[in-house]
Amino acid sequence: MPHSTRPNSEKYEKILEALRTLLETKKISQISVSEIAQTAGIGKGSIYYYFSSKEAIFDALMAKSYEEPLATAKELAKRTDISPFVRMAMIFQACRNSSAAFLKIQSDAGNGVQENAFLHNKYINYLITELKPVTGEIIRQGAAEGLIVCQQPDALAEIVLLVLVVKLDNTLIPSTKEETEQTISELISLLEKGTDNPEGSLNFLRV
Repeated sequence: MPHSTRPNSEKYEKILEALRTLLETKKISQISVSEIAQTAGIGKGSIYYYFSSKEAIFDALMAKSYEEPLATAKELAKRTDISPFVRMAMIFQACRNSSAAFLKIQSDAGNGVQENAFLHNKYINYLITELKPVTGEIIRQGAAEGLIVCQQPDALAEIVLLVLVVKLDNTLIPSTKEETEQTISELISLLEKGTDNPEGSLNFLRV
């Protein structure tokens, strides 16, 4: 039975790196489990000891790509000595750096529209699911300190993360840098007015 958690195994890491290498030149639909095993230099049976499918390997590779920013986010949730706005800006920047590298692998492979949509949907779902509890907690702390006016921290966290995703993934609504910045500016203004927060308080969304 495949392991459901990430084990401390050299073979496990080789499998992830093999898929990463193959994704640099091939679409994920063109990559087989046998090819991953061959690239990793291990037997095909070893793949199924750790993973149930090729998609499971991709999910694990994506999780590995975001290990550092997610660890940073969880640590920052505890740092009540730092402004909640600064903490969210730091999380945004950490995710932005990891996303740039992860999304470049996919774009270099020249995936088609349908495959890109599938891969980006997985990426978006993963990032929002993992970061929503942490971001919501930081917003709750800010509200308790009187720094953020918010009745529904989790809902605001989801909106904030959607902004992050749009900024990181330009395939959702392809836009120029200027168009994206204009959209973010208008959304910031709308959020600040709608939540009675001071003008400029949500500028961390511009990171």
